[in-house]
Amino acid sequence: MSISAFALQTNFNVKNAMASHTLPDLMRVRKETIRECMSDFENEEHRLENVLRINGVQYINDAKAINTNATFYALDGVENAIIWIVGGVDKGNDYESLLPLVNEKVKAIICLGENNQRLIETFGNTVDFMIETTDMYEAVKIAYKLSEAGETVLLSPACASYDLYESYEEKGKQFKQAVREL
Repeated sequence: MSISAFALQTNFNVKNAMASHTLPDLMRVRKETIRECMSDFENEEHRLENVLRINGVQYINDAKAINTNATFYALDGVENAIIWIVGGVDKGNDYESLLPLVNEKVKAIICLGENNQRLIETFGNTVDFMIETTDMYEAVKIAYKLSEAGETVLLSPACASYDLYESYEEKGKQFKQAVREL
């Protein structure tokens, strides 16, 4: 089964599919049933959620990615250039693990939070454009101006949301609303 047939097309999901194949195989579940489940999978809100495509730019809400591991899979799963909206409450995150993907894929970083110092220290020399804001609508407008057809604007905070928002759900909903208002 090709990754293009998956509802959620990321390398992480391929690993999930491989793992989920083992048990059904042992229990003699038909391969067609497994294929149907993988292609009909409904993604969880705020986790790699495709919001809209505007002028050829895909906007993805990954507000649930509140740690660097989740953000790693989000960055890894996007095939084209990324304008990355990142930030929140840093709880000692190891951003170094994201450097290879940021070097390879990220065109610009928009730090959304009250204290972005560690993000700036880690990624400041990695991308050509980095800006700070405390407003989601401003972050989305900046991303819109920086993006070109074929690119992706990705909200994937890699941090907890509690500096500006009460939850990642609130952050994700505001991102989606800001995108819809473009």
